[in-house]
Amino acid sequence: MQLGSVKKQPVGVRVVCGILKYLFLALIVVISIGPIIWAGLSSFKTYAEINTSAIALPKSFNFKNYADAFKYAPIQEYFLNSIIIVLVSVAVTVCFVAMCAYVVARYNFKLKTILVLLISASLMLPAQAISQPLFAIFKTLGLYDTKFGLIIVYAAMGIPMSFFVMVSYYKTIPVALEESAYIDGATFIQSFTKVVLPLAKPGLATIAMLQFINTWNEFYFALMLTSGDTARTVPIALNYYLGTFANNYSALFAAVIITVLPTIIIFIILQKQVMESMTAGAVKG
Repeated sequence: MQLGSVKKQPVGVRVVCGILKYLFLALIVVISIGPIIWAGLSSFKTYAEINTSAIALPKSFNFKNYADAFKYAPIQEYFLNSIIIVLVSVAVTVCFVAMCAYVVARYNFKLKTILVLLISASLMLPAQAISQPLFAIFKTLGLYDTKFGLIIVYAAMGIPMSFFVMVSYYKTIPVALEESAYIDGATFIQSFTKVVLPLAKPGLATIAMLQFINTWNEFYFALMLTSGDTARTVPIALNYYLGTFANNYSALFAAVIITVLPTIIIFIILQKQVMESMTAGAVKG
């Protein structure tokens, strides 16, 4: 059937569809950023204003709540712990997955199917199922309440999903490019580092962003595998405002904004690479 023979929809139908489309998009936007905007506005309210009306605008934009957030909890220390743990775990995950996923995507070898099945099975394993053995192992090895211990856990948790993202992305890169590099005399390492990795930057940026967000916001293992302030991360600091300082909701909202800002900034920086990774392979030939 020729394109010119496609029957156009009536003008009224197109207008209604356009209105519904934008209404649906507006609903998605409100659901997505509405809680963040609400928390941001609430972070400038006083305790009395929050109790009076949860949705009213603050009478004045006072930054005292942010000062109180640092006063009532060691959030600056936890913030530094989070930065160290997150950056190292992201680096470990990206380096490991970049190499492992390439081998699985490009080569056939014995036990490949079993390896992929084991990695797939790890995605279906709930955190609660490994809590007790993991706690016992960390106590025995002296990794309890250490940054190194959390880095190992977070890197291990991020590898399975990142692995499948990168396997799919590597398959969109033409093998002919690597074959051309071999013909020109490149070694395996040179082909991988100078041809494949530069083309895989959007995929690597995607898994780095996902690992950053998941690790930064992780609460369960950060609470279970730590006991002091030397290794605890930012999400644990929010417990201070819901426990001892449960009545200080103003400082709580300020601490929430401080906690979520890094993930928003990281997404803004990497959004171009993430979109390229999501659309990779959508158009071929």
